[in-house]
Amino acid sequence: MPTLSSFPDRPRADQLAALRAGLAHSNSARSPAMPFGVSALDERLASHGLDSAGLHEIAAASATLSDDAAATLFAAGIAARFAADPQLSIFWALTQFDLYAPGLEQVGLGPNKVFYAQGQKDNIVLAMAEDALRDGSLACVIAEVRQADQTATRRLQLAASDSRTPMLLYRRHRARERCPLSGLSSAMTRWRIGCLPSARLAHPGVGRARWSIELVRQRNGNPFSLELDACDDKGRLALPAAARHRAASAAGADSQAA
Repeated sequence: MPTLSSFPDRPRADQLAALRAGLAHSNSARSPAMPFGVSALDERLASHGLDSAGLHEIAAASATLSDDAAATLFAAGIAARFAADPQLSIFWALTQFDLYAPGLEQVGLGPNKVFYAQGQKDNIVLAMAEDALRDGSLACVIAEVRQADQTATRRLQLAASDSRTPMLLYRRHRARERCPLSGLSSAMTRWRIGCLPSARLAHPGVGRARWSIELVRQRNGNPFSLELDACDDKGRLALPAAARHRAASAAGADSQAA
């Protein structure tokens, strides 16, 4: 996994300027919103996708390890899709390095795509995330914190808007009885992610993981919740198979009855 200290030889100023110019052009060509590719989800979003120039907050549905892992992989899958271009990378800042690299790679976020940075306190992590956003050369920025007030989220939202870089703020649980999304925030969307039992298979084995996806709040839109299959190796969510074929099955039953 690359870290900030992995590249001791700094490029020359002209090389750095050319790289930033190319990435700026890539950012300018980026769509205002990245759709999830699931119509049941995109149709309920005010932007018909995730705004690529805004702050989006994510929290686990509970303080359990399984929900924490689901929320982490949800963020990683989104970042992987923003960084689908081979030339783009993401920045991930946190106070405690507890990420599982093989798990991230299973949702499309390989170790060669991520720059990690570790700070001792939340305010340091937030400052690093803001600096990374304002650099403007990244496909996405992720920060993990336990506490961020409305002033901090406003700064992140402004930096994301100015640089046209998506910001994912993962709010970790501080207390088991209180949702991390209960406070005020300037985020454009706020998501709560939890684990659900996977579908039964026709043969012995473990089915694709399934998540509860709840949009707690969004600008210019309504909250909603869905049950979706977890991210695949490209970071893509999907409708559960039973739900995907339910309409077709119903139509077939009606035709037989006729």
